[in-house]
Amino acid sequence: MKFILGIIIVCACVVGGYLGSHGKLEALWQPFELVIIGGGAFGAFIIANPMRVVMQVFKGTFGLVVPSKFNKKMYMDLLTLMYLLFAKARKEGLMSLESDIEEPHLSDVFKAYPSIRQNHHVMDFITDYLRLMVGGNMNAFELENLMDIELETHHHEAEQPSSAVQVVADGLPAFGIVAAVMGVVITMGYISEPPEVLGAHVGAALVGTFLGVLLAYGFASPIANALKTKAEDESKFLQCAKVCIMATLNGYTPQIAVEFGRKAITSDKRPGFLELEEHVKAEGKKTKS
Repeated sequence: MKFILGIIIVCACVVGGYLGSHGKLEALWQPFELVIIGGGAFGAFIIANPMRVVMQVFKGTFGLVVPSKFNKKMYMDLLTLMYLLFAKARKEGLMSLESDIEEPHLSDVFKAYPSIRQNHHVMDFITDYLRLMVGGNMNAFELENLMDIELETHHHEAEQPSSAVQVVADGLPAFGIVAAVMGVVITMGYISEPPEVLGAHVGAALVGTFLGVLLAYGFASPIANALKTKAEDESKFLQCAKVCIMATLNGYTPQIAVEFGRKAITSDKRPGFLELEEHVKAEGKKTKS
C-alpha cells in the first residue's frame, strides 16, 4: 500500500503542479518519446542482466505492493522456534534434533511456525547449520566463518535486482536527452513553419528530457532503494538466526541464546525482554502439553 501511495503522490504533485501553472495536459502526451526512453532503457536492462535477475526484478517490484513479511511477529516465531530446538537439544542431546532437521516438513516443532517453514532460505540456513552441529566436529570459529561467507553470498545475490534497477535509473535521464535530441532533429524539418507549429515540436522534444528525469528519480531510483531495503530485511533475519546458533554453540542456555538473537533485531521490530520471555514460556508449555 505504501508503494502505491508513493506513486500516487509523485504523479499527483507533478501533474497537479503542471496544471496549476496553466499547462496543457495533452502537451505531455508524447507516446513516441515514451517508446524511445522506456524501450531503450528496457533493452539496455535486458542486455546488462542475466534472465534470473530480470525475473527477480519483476517479481520483487510487484512484491513491493505488500508489506515486508519480516515483521515483529515473524521474528518472535523465529526466536521461539530456536528456543524450542535448543531446549530439546539441551535436554535430550543434539542427536534428538536429527529427525527435525532431516524432515522439517514432518517436524512438530517446525509445523508450529508456518511463516518460517514457508521461507526456504531461512529453513535451509537453520537446518544446514544445525545439521553441521549434530553431525560435524567443526568448532565455533569455523562455523561462524562459514556462516559469514554464506550470508555475504546471499546478500550479494539478493541485492542484484536493486543494483540492476539503479543502473536503469542512472541511464534514464540520458535516454531522455536522446529523445529530446531526436525531437530537435525533427523540429529542424519544420523550421520554415509558423511559430505555433515550431513551438509545439520544440515542446514535444523537451518532454523527452522531462520524462527521462521523472522516470529516473520519481520511479526507478525509489524502486531500486525499496528492493534493496527488502533484500536487507531477509539478510537481517538470517543474521538473527546466526547469532542464536552461535550463542548455543558457545555453550549459552536457550534463554540466553535467543536473547542474543533479540539484540540483533532492529529497534522497530525487536520484542521486549519480558515480552519475548513470556511468549517463549507459553509456547514451551504448549509443546510439552
